[in-house]
Amino acid sequence: MTHAIRIHETGGPQVLQWEEVEVSAPGAGEVRVRHSAVGLNFIDTYFRSGLYPLKSLPITLGMEAAGTVTETGEGVNGLAVGDRVAYVVGPGAYCEERVVPAARTLLLPDAIGDETAAAMMLKGTTAEYLVRRTYAVQAGDTVLIHAAAGGVGLIACQWASHLGATVIGTVGSAEKAEVARAHGCDHPILYRSQSFRDAVDEITGGVGVPVVYDAVGVDTFDDSIACLAPRGLMVLYGQSSGPPPAFDVQRLMPKSLHLTRPSLGAYTSRREDLELSSASLFDVVASGAVKIEIGQRYALGEAAQAHRDLEARRTTGCTVLVP
Repeated sequence: MTHAIRIHETGGPQVLQWEEVEVSAPGAGEVRVRHSAVGLNFIDTYFRSGLYPLKSLPITLGMEAAGTVTETGEGVNGLAVGDRVAYVVGPGAYCEERVVPAARTLLLPDAIGDETAAAMMLKGTTAEYLVRRTYAVQAGDTVLIHAAAGGVGLIACQWASHLGATVIGTVGSAEKAEVARAHGCDHPILYRSQSFRDAVDEITGGVGVPVVYDAVGVDTFDDSIACLAPRGLMVLYGQSSGPPPAFDVQRLMPKSLHLTRPSLGAYTSRREDLELSSASLFDVVASGAVKIEIGQRYALGEAAQAHRDLEARRTTGCTVLVP
């Protein structure tokens, strides 16, 4: 037997329960992994609350983790017992041990520690597709990144800065502004006391930005659209404040704007895409160009408190749950 955080109904953090569970032997194409660290992500709260539908209940939440392979199933090549690995497969990661598809599991290089891997796999590969593929950031660009002191935000700010961009970022406090500034954000904007729309207008001389990376949703959506330069791209990749209302696409016409709602699943659905994305992430982290800041650690059994702090925006950078 092992332990996991499961939910039997959707709702607030109180529905997260610490329970004993059984873990089966790995089947064909699968590996069993003993976790050393589990990543916390906003998408976990979407599943917990019911915002994102679940196929069935009860279920174990969690999308990413790192640990050691303890058993391999038939037909698994390239992974062996004792290998350090990480993955983004979910839900199901909020546990001490689980079985995962070998095709979604990645060997960790020596330069990447387990906690770092668990903290960065989902957020880091998300940042990779955002700044390298959804909109390929170029030297000289000025970009707007919402929630700049959050998990994806800190990685995206550093990566965009590494690519030569000027980074404008929204944050919720002076403390978070300093964190964002130390991680590549040239212009942290305290959105609670200053209009980020006005700030972008001032910083860009009224031109606007070619891309907005928005994981906040309803609270920022309209002003984000207004911040775009002609032919700019609105990238809505999350909705921590709730989903935007129905959108009239005619609003895009005056400046020939583009709107996309990307997902990590679509960008890493093929094994070769997953490998390319993770290799790029491992490279920028190992080189020091992108630093993974673990702002909080909780015992896995304290996942409910971690959810409360995340939703209250009391966290900075990445958070890991430790089995």
